[in-house]
Amino acid sequence: MRDPYSILGVKRDADSDEIKAAWRSKAKTVHPDHNRDDPDANARFTEIGQAYDLLKDPKKRGLYDQARRASDGKQREQTIMQKREAAREAARQAAERAKAAEKLMEELARAQACNEKATAESEEGPSATTTSGSTKPETPEDMLERIFGAEAKVKGGADSGKGGVAGSAEDASAQETAEAGNSVALGFFNALIRRFKPAPPVVEKAPDMTAEAIVTVSDIIAQKQVTLRMPDERDVRFQLPVGATDGHVVRLKGQGLKLPDAPRGDLVVTVLTARDDAFTVKGYDIHTSLPIALADAVLGCEAKVQSPRGEQQLSVPAWSGSDKAIHVPGKGLQKDDGTFGDLVVELRIVLLETPDAKVTDLMRHMREGLYL
Repeated sequence: MRDPYSILGVKRDADSDEIKAAWRSKAKTVHPDHNRDDPDANARFTEIGQAYDLLKDPKKRGLYDQARRASDGKQREQTIMQKREAAREAARQAAERAKAAEKLMEELARAQACNEKATAESEEGPSATTTSGSTKPETPEDMLERIFGAEAKVKGGADSGKGGVAGSAEDASAQETAEAGNSVALGFFNALIRRFKPAPPVVEKAPDMTAEAIVTVSDIIAQKQVTLRMPDERDVRFQLPVGATDGHVVRLKGQGLKLPDAPRGDLVVTVLTARDDAFTVKGYDIHTSLPIALADAVLGCEAKVQSPRGEQQLSVPAWSGSDKAIHVPGKGLQKDDGTFGDLVVELRIVLLETPDAKVTDLMRHMREGLYL
């Protein structure tokens, strides 16, 4: 059962008088005798009675309130624990990224210093080179190998000595290899730096919009296209899907509210069957009524009834009252799994248009206990 306070429309601290007054008002409004055309009146009336039975009893109400508070407290505790765990995980990942970025910057600074030193020594001449033991600046390939291991070294100059030509040809080949290595190293470093940069903020989409589509049972069966007129003068069209029924929800991506600098939200459409239709829907069953005469209700008969799928033949058993419902399998709405609900025919006993003396006399004798 739903929340009894919500059913009666009272606050949680309402006293017994407020609860009783709310129950009387609600019960009077939804009483089946005042809502004969509403097939859900009985269910709503029963639900209101159950809510009142729970709340009018102090013991039952106390147990319900205690269970509700325990449930709310457990949900809040779970939410807090989830937030704490997410915060710890985010802090751990941030620390790892900061540590990796710091190490990378230190290695890049050390490599830059070594290159500058080697360049200065090479410009001073052979004697300086001999003294320091350094022959040439560190190449990008060597830098990658030193920082990230041998598997990261660029193999760009493996073929530079094959079939070589002395002099300028060898210099040109070496220059091309160096340029290729520089390009690969630069791209590799840029990729690493991008990895440590904070991710761009995720742009949240605009809020979703809600709407209702009033359709007939025949529209659902035919899976017709529905057109909705939006507040911004747009027409949104969608086709009723397989498995649609009264209360079915259809989400239309990108058809909702539009805000500046944000993706358009979704349109959430609730499919409702027309209340003035000749047929009503409960789940996937189609309900209709069949008027029958008193004699047919007592003796039984063969009858025809109209349905959204055409005329249906059915047998009315003998001694069938107005609480009798006849199910015709497979004549309801189609479900998601491809099966179908039923056509439910509710019998309604009607009297003759003009009084009949024989029927009146028979009913009088039955009521007064005089049998001929």
